[in-house]
Order: sequence, then C-alpha cells, then structure tokens
Amino acid sequence: MIVLTRLNESHFAINPDLIERIHANPDTTLVMVDGANFIVTESMEDVIEKIASYRAHVIALAYDPSAGDLPRGPRKL
Repeated sequence: MIVLTRLNESHFAINPDLIERIHANPDTTLVMVDGANFIVTESMEDVIEKIASYRAHVIALAYDPSAGDLPRGPRKL
C-alpha cells in the first residue's frame, strides 16, 4: 500500500496494483480499475515514485525476508 494525501489534507492508503491510470490536469487524479477516482495533492511524478519504491520493497522482501529492515526510498549507488 502507498499513502497519499487528499485535497483536504487527510491521508489514505491505496493498493497501487489497482491504479489503472494517473492524470495530472492540473490536479493529480488516480483512476482505479473499478472506475473510482481519487484526487491527491502529490504530483504525478511523486505518485509514480511511491509506486516504484513500494514495488522495489516488495521485490526485496521476496529475495530476503530480513529486508523488511531496509530503509525505503532511493538508495545512493
């Protein structure tokens, strides 16, 4: 799950595997596979980065269960 922010500043978690598409026109809108729409304060780039980070974390856990202790987010090479 990734945590995003609604326009009223409340936070909610969403399953990124259920996002069909993301629009930024000008507000960032998530369109879900069931047709639901969510408008969030994060930019489209931020949402995509959160999704990529979440998926990288899931893959790391699949290869090394102790990876749950790894810091999240981009790592320096």
